[in-house]
Amino acid sequence: MPPEAGPLAERVRALTAPEMEGRRSGTPGGDRAAQQIADWLAAAGLRPGGDQGSFLQAFVLETSARPGPASSLDLLGPTPRRLDAGREWIAHGGSLAGEVGGEVVFVGYGAEIAEAGYDDYAGVDVRGKIALALEGAPSHLTGARVTRLDKLITAKRRGAVALLIADAELPSPDKTSVEVALVSGDLTREAADLVLAPAGRTLADTTRAMSATRGPASFATGTGARLRVEKVLDEVRAANVIGVLPGTDPALAAEAVVIGAHYDHLGRADGVVYPGADDNASGTAVVLGLARAFAAAGGTDRTLIFALFGAEELGLIGSRHYVSRPALPLERTVAMVNFDMVGRLQGRVLSIGGGDSGSRFRTLVSDAAQPEGVALEINGSPYGPSDHSRFYAAGVPVLFFYTGGHSDYHKPSDTADKLDAAGMARVAAVGARVVDRLASDARPVYAQVARPARRQGQGGGAAGGALLGVVALPRPGNDGLRLSGVMPGTGAERAGLREGDVIVRFAGTAVDGLEELRTLIRDRKPGDSVSVLYLRNGEAHSTSATLGPRSD
Repeated sequence: MPPEAGPLAERVRALTAPEMEGRRSGTPGGDRAAQQIADWLAAAGLRPGGDQGSFLQAFVLETSARPGPASSLDLLGPTPRRLDAGREWIAHGGSLAGEVGGEVVFVGYGAEIAEAGYDDYAGVDVRGKIALALEGAPSHLTGARVTRLDKLITAKRRGAVALLIADAELPSPDKTSVEVALVSGDLTREAADLVLAPAGRTLADTTRAMSATRGPASFATGTGARLRVEKVLDEVRAANVIGVLPGTDPALAAEAVVIGAHYDHLGRADGVVYPGADDNASGTAVVLGLARAFAAAGGTDRTLIFALFGAEELGLIGSRHYVSRPALPLERTVAMVNFDMVGRLQGRVLSIGGGDSGSRFRTLVSDAAQPEGVALEINGSPYGPSDHSRFYAAGVPVLFFYTGGHSDYHKPSDTADKLDAAGMARVAAVGARVVDRLASDARPVYAQVARPARRQGQGGGAAGGALLGVVALPRPGNDGLRLSGVMPGTGAERAGLREGDVIVRFAGTAVDGLEELRTLIRDRKPGDSVSVLYLRNGEAHSTSATLGPRSD
């Protein structure tokens, strides 16, 4: 018997509960969600399909850096002093590791703003020296923004061996995690005054002077310093949750159908939790419901693998890991069925993608939906920004269940009370019939499908407007925009942007997050060419991107 509305709604509520903290992979909330899902699969009677006899299939999500205990900042004269790490100064999370020394040169705001004719480095030479800059931008340049990354890129280009930024509060390393290949850190304003003291200056009087003259006031401080940054690398790990229901037919049990959904979401950003009810507690609940239903029925001819993926939102990382280490070899995986955002069927069409990726799929799907009376749209394309695309790229036919986008997508307002549990049950019933057929009928033949010329929009802009074609997520701090993906065939890909790049400026404007980028794109039209300043492996690069049309 297919899953019923009540238990499906109950699973969604549990996955969106406050203690899950938005289920971002690599966080305690994400780990709690994974363990809860493993417990549910065990209770349903499935066998573990993860590592070392467990339900969890672990993978490295990312490697983060933090300053090590050997990090130090010594002022060399005229009164030598070591600043207290964590109280008077702190190395940046993205600092280059190493030890440098030299004279400290005060460089105002560390700004170079060509359009305003402003250059804090005019008249001073920082080559081989340590630059000291104020946080922020010159007050007389209304609307000007000079970010941490701007300051670092400029200091490196001007030949400084390190940059120190004077700030009212020391930032945590996770808020300065974007790497620039320069030794760097923050120090308090009080510590900065110690650096300026030999020159008879303070930050307060220097700031007043710059404001009065409406221009730079850079100078050599007369203080020498030695700066050492030790970096400690921490592995951030996440997990897929895998349950196996062995096949009952000796002739077919060695083959498998994978039924999948990603359980992760965006987590918490700036203190706000993104619960991710539709995206994708809904698909997770449906897969768990199907696991319980098929287990209670005694299984199917072929083996069923129920895979709940982590880190989909961070770039399909969990499904990439599964494809490289499958519970059963991919050559024996006859199909993958993916459920992603299936919680809002009411008054909508059930979209099933991948209809052309396997033989007889369109007929199979139509037959499965007919008893439920569901309005159905079969999309032949197996491509898309969800986990099924990893399987299709590896040669496995796929089907992708989806009930459509909405204004709550990737927002804190994607809450459990907005889901249509009865509609989820209908989606699950269609899915159950599809899986049952795939588990017993002749194996579908994989078909190569041409990639669509235009892709559904992500990465900024209003429907019908311009599209850059990047995927990114909220992250701590205002430190550029790290890309978690680049959409094939878009302006971003043609401009050479890649996963892991960090956009610093777009069309000359500083970018702090995806919403800011969307705002900048919204005022443009397809065909516009824009400049993009970005970081890759700590080095700054410039490119030009031509925006394409957005379709939804």
